[in-house]
Amino acid sequence: MFNKILIANRGEIACRVIRTCKRMGIRTVAVYSDADQHAQHVKQADEAFRIGGPRPVDSYLKADVILDVAKRAGAQAVHPGYGFLSENEDFARQCELAGIAFIGPTPEAIEKMGSKSAAKALMEKAGVPVVPGYHGDNQDVAFLAEESQRVGYPQLIKAVAGGGGKGMRLVEKAEDFTAQLEAARREAKNAFGNDDVLIERYVLSPHHIEFQVFGDTHGNYVHLFERECSIQRRHQKVLEETPSPFIDSIEDELREKMGEAAVAAARAIAYRGAGTIEFIVGEDRQFFFMEMNTRLQVEHPITEMITGEDLVEWQVRVAAGEPLPLKQTEIITGGHAIEVRICAENPANDFLPETGKMHVFATPTIVADDDVRLDTGVVSGDEISVYYDPMIAKLITWGEDRAEATRRMQDAIAQTDVLGVKTNLAFLQQLVKHPAFLAGKTDTSFIPTHRASLFADESHLPDRALIAASLDLLSREASTNGNDAWDRKIGWWLNRGAHRALEFHTVNDEEIVTVDIETIGTTRHVRIAEREYVVAASTQNGSVVSFTANGHAESALVLAYGNNISILFADTRHTLRLGDPFLFEGESDANAGRLTAMMPGRVVKVMAKVGDSVKKGQALIIMEAMKMEHTIISPKDGIVERVAFKENDLVPADAVLFAFAE
Repeated sequence: MFNKILIANRGEIACRVIRTCKRMGIRTVAVYSDADQHAQHVKQADEAFRIGGPRPVDSYLKADVILDVAKRAGAQAVHPGYGFLSENEDFARQCELAGIAFIGPTPEAIEKMGSKSAAKALMEKAGVPVVPGYHGDNQDVAFLAEESQRVGYPQLIKAVAGGGGKGMRLVEKAEDFTAQLEAARREAKNAFGNDDVLIERYVLSPHHIEFQVFGDTHGNYVHLFERECSIQRRHQKVLEETPSPFIDSIEDELREKMGEAAVAAARAIAYRGAGTIEFIVGEDRQFFFMEMNTRLQVEHPITEMITGEDLVEWQVRVAAGEPLPLKQTEIITGGHAIEVRICAENPANDFLPETGKMHVFATPTIVADDDVRLDTGVVSGDEISVYYDPMIAKLITWGEDRAEATRRMQDAIAQTDVLGVKTNLAFLQQLVKHPAFLAGKTDTSFIPTHRASLFADESHLPDRALIAASLDLLSREASTNGNDAWDRKIGWWLNRGAHRALEFHTVNDEEIVTVDIETIGTTRHVRIAEREYVVAASTQNGSVVSFTANGHAESALVLAYGNNISILFADTRHTLRLGDPFLFEGESDANAGRLTAMMPGRVVKVMAKVGDSVKKGQALIIMEAMKMEHTIISPKDGIVERVAFKENDLVPADAVLFAFAE
């Protein structure tokens, strides 16, 4: 067994690997970029080495630098995590040549599965069904257009070296093919250094179901059952669960066939270590091989929850030459597990990534329970950077059945929040209580189909949220006030009850509400517009505010940073801002005739020049941020008066991109 392992990754997965290594008595070596100098994985490892600048290409993708650190640190093995160099056959080969074990598959296996087109051809030979399409070497545009017509519509263009939704475009009609091909190739080139693509038929009402497989150097191959990952946005997973509600609703025959196919796929390439065989399954229950991920998956914790096995430990033992810990018949499963990905992003704005400092990161108090798990690499005060993936954490719950796992997830999300960076938590809270989700109807069109009911209304502040925010504010003021009556800011009046008027704003300032509070003894009389409440028995336990308003008991988690307040109820959450009566905000014309950047990033392509006449909705610029391309459109009709940036320029958040004349 190894004595020291270098982790060639960052964030949540690096912390996850460190946790298992500590339990196994293995010392760990972390690497970090300039942006990660104070990151959690650096603090948790036994040793840490700087490897370069903040951009991945200058640090976490520099195989030679990482390998040199491994040698200097005396590491006997390298764990690549996922992303970055985890599926890079050259890096795996360099490790082996240096006499350092690569905790993953052989370079040959990575190479075979690294190209989606080559992988499909190999799977066809192994008898594994594949999606109809084109996955050959001819990448001529005219030829690909002909193949596109042959495959039919709708269809997907995919980067052959892709993953995580990058380099993927949906084509619904022939006239869209060329533009979508260019976009897919450009994004693939930026992400993987390879712009080759394949074309495949888009399966209608599809389910994304994958099987966790493992192989060792002794000829043993097993699967650890399936994970359903159908709920996605921008071709990236949002929620994963096991067992699959789609398979679980029918006989186990489909599960058995898919498991056998997954193991056959691993055996066909003499696979070593952890891998995932991804299938697409139609409503007709026909399944097709999509791709193999030759690494540990982000969603591996749900497999661990239902099997009781530590997959990172399995990886380490296999890399050390040991046989698989269990045979197929010895792997047992029980209960149901669900994982959600908490990301810094704006669901209402097409899930575009967000950046900034997490002033407050509140996590569930029930995480100590074995049935609730939080995997993260950040804490309050950490920065969400433009350079890396926007995932903040993974929240995982287990239950005896799907209903129990769901209830635990609902409770856990209701105790989780981030202040300082916009996240998808409100969206996730709506998702896990949605009737279609509760019924197990979770194909890949789930979010588009239920969009109207999945996005919380942030334009209105309900009375119960305003009361909770007011009570929390008064409680915090009381705990910090001095004994001198003239110093106390509690609304004290001579010969009558204390009186306060508090002004709250929605996050977008669409609504401003004044809450009038009069305190007489232990009772508070609250007026909001023309509505009156008698609030009694209000208590504060840490950040939890409990109260009775007009005889109705309520409880909420209230978090605050500065004037920003977050109110979390069991079924919904609200973000508001305390108004400052002394703040004067003059009129601003910042958005008049201008288009600003929604996030920091790099300019990929500029599609308009000074003097151009543009229409509302016309694509003007493509920016790359957090490893994804984002097309920014014109907000109005007009004439381009100024273009502020050119290709490859780095753009700060809120910078003016274009100025328009009427």
